[in-house]
Amino acid sequence: MKKLVSVLLLLALCACCALAQAAYPERPITMIIPYGAGGTTDVYGRTLAALLEKELGQSITCVNQSGASGSIGSQFVKDSDSDGYTVLVCAETMGTYRTMGVSELGYDDFTVISPLVGDPKIIVVGKDSPYNTMDELLAAIKENPGKLTMSHSGPGGSGHNQGLVLGEFGYDVAMISFNSGNEALLGVIGNQVDFTNPNISTLSSYIASGDVKPLAVFSNTRLEAYPDIPAFTEFLPEAENYVNIPYTVLSFCVNNDTPDDIVAALKEATAKALASAEWQEFVTKNAADKIFEMYTTDEEIKGFYDHWQSVVTWMQYDAGVAPISPEEFGIARP
Repeated sequence: MKKLVSVLLLLALCACCALAQAAYPERPITMIIPYGAGGTTDVYGRTLAALLEKELGQSITCVNQSGASGSIGSQFVKDSDSDGYTVLVCAETMGTYRTMGVSELGYDDFTVISPLVGDPKIIVVGKDSPYNTMDELLAAIKENPGKLTMSHSGPGGSGHNQGLVLGEFGYDVAMISFNSGNEALLGVIGNQVDFTNPNISTLSSYIASGDVKPLAVFSNTRLEAYPDIPAFTEFLPEAENYVNIPYTVLSFCVNNDTPDDIVAALKEATAKALASAEWQEFVTKNAADKIFEMYTTDEEIKGFYDHWQSVVTWMQYDAGVAPISPEEFGIARP
């Protein structure tokens, strides 16, 4: 009789555990956005959160925790319980924290629920610039090594990385750091610097107003939304292996030891949110790269991030920008 009671209690306990697991999420979720309000990561994170609320049936509160290239907010998520109630929408700097000496965090400290988008970079000059084509700008850089100025939002960031790519092919520019990508863009509009490379999500209104002249998409393909802007490889084909990745990558993540059933629930809800008409229209309107459609399986997602880290971290290290070798973290050369 005692054995029977014990078995029944055990079965009841297992049933309760199963119900508890199946109930996720039982309470509101916090989404940490490790950058300031109004930026690219913030806008996409909040859009995703609103759609996930519909799929998960719980409210999602977005909290901005900016600082140290996004590492402060990312560390907060890492230090939180791995229960799916504190999630992260991060940018590409996650892949360079360790080699840049910013933080000990890397993509392998998190499980990527899904890549989100790539925010295309456009090389632009001011409306009064003497350069009207990318060919003209590249020729001027060659003729005046180290003299033409390029603004960016800080060492190791996506804009700075583009300057490093130019350097890989003998185009020596004077890179000037501003506090933000928007300030770097305003520096060009105000004729403080010769050119810059903002994200299309922050640039479209300036193209429409004529305040800037777009010279090239920093990619190997043109944008559907701006088919008249040529791809960078149309001028420098040998840069193909450097520009076939998005330089501004947004990702939706949780801690890497989050239970499998919670990861599965988030993946299912996220897939539905990203397939929704609202998300598709938002991404198309902002001319973003649909990375969430390109890499969907765990293997594809891991391969994408491994390749991205390989290209960018080694380029930064070889240029003397990153102080720590990627080899220390098992990142192979591309």
